[in-house]
Amino acid sequence: MTLHPPWTPTDAVGEALHVLRMSGTFYCRSELSAPWGFTLPAMPGCLWFHVVTAGGCLLEVGDGVRELREGDLVLVPRGEGHVLRSDPRASTPSILAIPHDMPDSRYAVLRHGGGGAPATMVCGAVRFDHPAARTLVGLLPDLIHVPVSPLTDRLRDTLRLIALEVEELRPGGEAVITRLADVLVIQAIRTWMGTAATARTGWLGALADPQIGRALALVHRDPARDWSVAALAAEVAMSRSAFAARFTALVGEPAMAYVTRWRMHVALDRLAGGDTVARIAAELGYRSEAAFSRAFTRVVGEPPGAARRALAARDAPAGWETAVG
Repeated sequence: MTLHPPWTPTDAVGEALHVLRMSGTFYCRSELSAPWGFTLPAMPGCLWFHVVTAGGCLLEVGDGVRELREGDLVLVPRGEGHVLRSDPRASTPSILAIPHDMPDSRYAVLRHGGGGAPATMVCGAVRFDHPAARTLVGLLPDLIHVPVSPLTDRLRDTLRLIALEVEELRPGGEAVITRLADVLVIQAIRTWMGTAATARTGWLGALADPQIGRALALVHRDPARDWSVAALAAEVAMSRSAFAARFTALVGEPAMAYVTRWRMHVALDRLAGGDTVARIAAELGYRSEAAFSRAFTRVVGEPPGAARRALAARDAPAGWETAVG
């Protein structure tokens, strides 16, 4: 039996949020004065966030332009390149070309602009490592803009704490800002999940279903267990046929196809972390390395060795990470 700490959520939505643990690729506190602007590079596999702690700016991503005001929070969930600037005429050099102060390898202070109206921001690029987190982030819209007016009290309190740290950076302030920023990202995603109509359909909607959501949580917690449709149905007190039909209708694929695909998500994580194929196969409940490799190739489209090489190439430092690291 798999044991979990007492704070592990018992509902599938809570568990999906529980695993939104981030590894910060980069955080930046920006002290800006109009006119100012810069272009942020694409960061595939990362989520960009921006918190406006004073002043305002324009955000341009894709074909859209958003006006951001003091207290606004915006997420770019799939790490698309985008532009921030004080006004439509401000030039936007690559942020990689603008000098930064670097208190540590993953935290920068940017001072930039022409000496006019001030603005301050906290920005960052974070990566989610858990497969459930990456699945959830993949379902988010291209842009999440949380304006100041409808913010919940908890979001507002977190923003206030970040703004106070930015105004008076004390010893350890960088660590406080990055931790608060991580909390803010999770709060923003939770706010979107609670209000967006699209969050009530598909995989996210299935997470909220009392029975299918519980079945998903069981698979996520213990993917190595010898699951069957009958075993999952018994766990959630449904008949086998009713469970199978409801699972497919809500999730969009049969239960056992989901179990196998989820195991391969976990396997990809383990490969990226350096585990051997033999160890991954054993820990995911496969009787042999060959059986695991066949299943992996069928689902992922390439053998584990090739996938490991592709993951290594993806995670190699380049561009922004090299420049700031």
